[in-house]
Amino acid sequence: MEGLTQNETIVSYTEFVLFGFPGIIKNRKLLIIPFTVIYVIILSGNLLVIHRIFVEPSLHSPMYFLISLLLTINVTYTASILPKLLVGLSFDLNQITLAGCLIQIFYIAFISLYESSVMLSMALDRFIAVCRPLRYNDIMTTRFLVRLSVAGIARSTLFISPVVILTASVHFCRSNIILNFVCENMGLLSLACGDTSKPQAVGLMVRILATVSDVSLILLSYSCILYMALKIAVGKARRKALNTCGTHLTVAMIIYLAALFSSVMPRVHTQITPDVENMISAIYHMTPASLNPFVYGFGVKEIRRCLTKSRKNKATPH
Repeated sequence: MEGLTQNETIVSYTEFVLFGFPGIIKNRKLLIIPFTVIYVIILSGNLLVIHRIFVEPSLHSPMYFLISLLLTINVTYTASILPKLLVGLSFDLNQITLAGCLIQIFYIAFISLYESSVMLSMALDRFIAVCRPLRYNDIMTTRFLVRLSVAGIARSTLFISPVVILTASVHFCRSNIILNFVCENMGLLSLACGDTSKPQAVGLMVRILATVSDVSLILLSYSCILYMALKIAVGKARRKALNTCGTHLTVAMIIYLAALFSSVMPRVHTQITPDVENMISAIYHMTPASLNPFVYGFGVKEIRRCLTKSRKNKATPH
């Protein structure tokens, strides 16, 4: 291997310890409370909105299907991180195999990229609704939505697989301690011996290519929507179009800012402590899933009306 002599014995670790928040070893169990509260908020908020979309016939349309898909992604994303974190904090069971670590890296990256595909699909849905309203029902069919979903899955798999395969080919001999509560590609590669330029370069290229292309198309789509809304729509129609687009753009901003943090922080050599880096990591992993149900629950009039109606029905004695 490059960087090692023939006489050196290569010790490649196959098991690792996720050692998040190393600076507060004695008080780590106190973190169980805030992380449990965050997880409960994420589950209850997302599942509540998903449930209302599922049971309310007036919300059975492509736009709300995509919203429920996005919120489902939020739930599955955090389910791949927070339960293991809480178990580790409770019982100090922080071990993870190399295979498990690679699976978590793949899944987190896959879900993040698929989330971006869903945001792109939502922008397309709003573009057709505002700019091609007479053809909306002909274009946004169930078959078309399934094709969009499958295309997003295929794209995510195609983009992420090379990164994980290249990472799996590296030997990890520096240490088996990952100073984080989750397996991340850059964190694992920091423990490698030899050349890691290929997996790092491919990972960065994939993130830049996917993010730049998706953000550019989303901005182009909403620019066209804004132009059409200001040019043609009036009164309530204009306000509805602008309000819906504003909600989607708010969610997109939350998601892509979190993605930007996840890409930049591991590559910037700073003097911040592992605990601060862990806290920043927790913020960008959990913020979108925490805020999205509130943004859609309060920002989209139809969903807000259904949630309010449900609460009134529960409050009314039978």
